[in-house]
Amino acid sequence: MRALIQRVLEAEVKVGGEAIGRIGHGLLVLVCAMRGDPDDAAEKLASRIARLRIFRDEAGKMNRSVQDIGGSVLVVSQFTLAADTRTGNRPGFSSAEVPERGEALYLRFAEALRTLGLPVETGSFGADMQVSLINDGPVTIWMDSADRA
Repeated sequence: MRALIQRVLEAEVKVGGEAIGRIGHGLLVLVCAMRGDPDDAAEKLASRIARLRIFRDEAGKMNRSVQDIGGSVLVVSQFTLAADTRTGNRPGFSSAEVPERGEALYLRFAEALRTLGLPVETGSFGADMQVSLINDGPVTIWMDSADRA
């Protein structure tokens, strides 16, 4: 699974002009299931993100996790994270997981974060969504579950 993680002061996702997910201080996580992801990819990625120390401590250093600060997570599916831009001008998305399994992994990822004690809001898988945020820092991190040994 791939994730683009943004430390935010607030974030919101809308479908058809209606807010369906909104958080305050925490993380906006754009996530994409990739073809061939193992069954436990969602839980492993959720665990890594929940413990990722990208929030400031008392000394101003990035030394605290979203769990440490009592933050929330907004999880939004984004298959375009699978974009292959190596050739031509039009990205290919064949490395993204098929929609049925992609949605299942997306939902497992959100549930795994909840299991870790985090308040989680979500977008709507496959919907045309509008996402707004106030990036804190800005801090934006790319993570791929396949990169971890």
